[in-house]
Amino acid sequence: MARRLLAAALAVALTLLTAMTSAAAEAGSASWQHVPVPAQVRPQAGLNDAVAFGPDRAWAVGTDAVGREAPGFPLMLRWDGTAWQRQGLPGAGRQGELLSVAATSPSAAWAVGRDSTGGARLLRFDGDAWHEARPPGGVALTKVVTGGGETWLIGSRDGAQVLLRRDGRGWRDTPAPPGAVYGLHIKAADDVWAAGETHSGAAVSHWDGQAWEQTIVSGFPRSAVGSVLAVSKTEVWAGGTAGFVGGPVGKPIPPLLVRWDGQTWSRVTVPTDFGGITSLTPRASGELAWVAVSRSQKRDVPGSYPPIVPGPDFLSWDGSSFTGHSEPAVAGEGESSALRLAPVPGTATVWSVGRAEGPEGTFAPRILRFG
Repeated sequence: MARRLLAAALAVALTLLTAMTSAAAEAGSASWQHVPVPAQVRPQAGLNDAVAFGPDRAWAVGTDAVGREAPGFPLMLRWDGTAWQRQGLPGAGRQGELLSVAATSPSAAWAVGRDSTGGARLLRFDGDAWHEARPPGGVALTKVVTGGGETWLIGSRDGAQVLLRRDGRGWRDTPAPPGAVYGLHIKAADDVWAAGETHSGAAVSHWDGQAWEQTIVSGFPRSAVGSVLAVSKTEVWAGGTAGFVGGPVGKPIPPLLVRWDGQTWSRVTVPTDFGGITSLTPRASGELAWVAVSRSQKRDVPGSYPPIVPGPDFLSWDGSSFTGHSEPAVAGEGESSALRLAPVPGTATVWSVGRAEGPEGTFAPRILRFG
């Protein structure tokens, strides 16, 4: 009897081990895939941002026909679960660009951009269609961010940084931390993290509902962070570039990734030597899942030529270390840049949007998907 029980237990353990090994192998073999954009998107197009609500709904924004019909036209694409489709927008024929998109729910989304004169454009989705909304007066908008039931705008007024919060009646100015703010992570109205820079270096600031507490996370000249992800009070990530001093034009710049442990900020080593961290995104649990690195490069082994080779475009985090992933090759196009990540809620799927190098100095929209 004891032998039969032991044999049964071993069989169950072997089955579980096989299943776990198979799942691990499947996860390890997963890769980023290229997803085509609609054929009606014209040449010289690029994407700046995206947001996803589920497997059958996502939005991506940018511009197209840049240079050919300068300065181009606002571009919005919609994912319907099968393919990306071009979305009609109010104010058809108006030139300009959409810079950012965010949502509090599938029926409440915002997009910001600018027209050909630099004036602000603000669009709102009500669940059925996109409509023009009145932008805050005198503000040039660059980004919209949602989270914790909140919606905030990043912009500038008369050359000064502006943050605005929607309070149900309209947009109200909120004090901004010193320097420039490029990205926000909003957990609640009194728990907001900002990524940016000051004259002293890359800076991360925290808003408690009353005031900002700012920390210089890298004092190296020209360093800056543009993305921030707050997992908990004892785990916050911020990414950007480490800056540089002098050197030839086009000198590659190292990426900068820092982590807060509740007491101090520490620089985190990543498996690439040059490039800029453009986006951080969480998994369903809220923990860090992916880091996007634009124009990633790394040093080859000593004595090799060329001495610098392409590096990983995406870094997946398993809680203790990073694994590098490269974007797939796309016929007729080069590498992409300005990678912006958009996780699909409740799944392991992640979208990446940006723009890729095209033939003869042109560029093209790039959409990738993992999972």
